Amino acid sequence: MMPTAAETAAFAEVPTPVGLFVLAVTETGLVASGWASAHGSRARLADGLGLPEVHDADRTAFAVAELNAYFAGDLKVFETPIDWRLMSGSRLRVLQALHQVPYGTAVTYGELARRSGSSVPARGIGSIMGSNPIPIFVPCHRVVAGTGLGGFSGGEGVETKRRLLTHEGYLQPTLLDL
Repeated sequence: MMPTAAETAAFAEVPTPVGLFVLAVTETGLVASGWASAHGSRARLADGLGLPEVHDADRTAFAVAELNAYFAGDLKVFETPIDWRLMSGSRLRVLQALHQVPYGTAVTYGELARRSGSSVPARGIGSIMGSNPIPIFVPCHRVVAGTGLGGFSGGEGVETKRRLLTHEGYLQPTLLDL
């Protein structure tokens, strides 16, 4: 029996200023994304999803265009539909609240916990951010510690977070960025 379209994922690899980024899109929406280096390869991301791969450039085109527009400075609000299937419970509530944090702003781990209406403590919010399956589109880089940037597991770690927050104008550029 052939899987239905909603049971497949189409992939795209997008070069960005913060590294090669992989997008996985189901018929419902963007289900996963991340740095190619963190996943080892597109095949490893596909294996983690457990969905058969289809070659469908039309399916990934909108997310690719939005990611390129974001890095060109032309997009501040992603409209790519999100497929939330990999998340549930408190993790889902926290990531959906995070999805509403606007471009150019940041929230603390504790503030995100309050916005989500969950009982997850700030430390637990950090763990949820570290396992976010859809970085940039669900902007875990916009969550900071009360005393600094906090951690970041994507790309090259906190340096990638700093570059994303600088790109969005939340942080001022350093001499290295000029």
